[in-house]
Amino acid sequence: MERLRAGAHRLGLALSDEQLAQFQRYYELLVQENQRVNLTRVVEYEAVQERHFLDSLTCLLALGDLLRDSAGLRLIDVGSGAGFPGLPLKIALPTLELTLLDALGKRVAFLERLVGTLGLRDVQIVAARAEDAAHRPEHRERYDVATARALAKLPVLLELCLPFVRVGGRLVAPRKGELEAELRQAAGALRELGGGNARLVPVTLPGLDDGRALFVADKERPTPARYPRRAGVPERRPLAVTIS
Repeated sequence: MERLRAGAHRLGLALSDEQLAQFQRYYELLVQENQRVNLTRVVEYEAVQERHFLDSLTCLLALGDLLRDSAGLRLIDVGSGAGFPGLPLKIALPTLELTLLDALGKRVAFLERLVGTLGLRDVQIVAARAEDAAHRPEHRERYDVATARALAKLPVLLELCLPFVRVGGRLVAPRKGELEAELRQAAGALRELGGGNARLVPVTLPGLDDGRALFVADKERPTPARYPRRAGVPERRPLAVTIS
């Protein structure tokens, strides 16, 4: 895990031998389970370190002030899949209170096995669609941070994620592509859902300096109760946007 160790150091993280051993076991279980369940196309040892583990840890670039203010930060990873970015963040920050949300039973089973094998505490795994879970009182606007990676186009991602975030909290989403245009296209949806102060935080770590950035938005007002709409609707009919 030398590539991960070096990259984490550039982020200001000094991963212990125990944490690196957890990442090693994570890799082994990921590759093993990937033979049965389609979790990732990236399986090479160094590539997983960079494009999954380290890429997940770059979310810390957008969380510095929240981490200073709260030792027990509550984070929900929406559409968690194989656990990215939530589980690498949990390994790096053991006091994080983490919820992993995914709708597919096979992925949920993998996450449960992985969390148990790694001996992680304060991790909740929820098998549900975001459109349903976000209307449950135990999840709605209960989290300091929501993360999502490769979940959906930005207006859809905002509708699926912002309802989980408390006012004063934050959404952090690793992205690639035409990010400035995507930011403009999502402006109307962001306002409608109670978000604001959208910005892009560039990622410039070696191996990840390929146009990646973090989309970051703050939760400024409560999300209207009608959002998210019922399952499947956000993808079929994304919120109308106003391009400024």
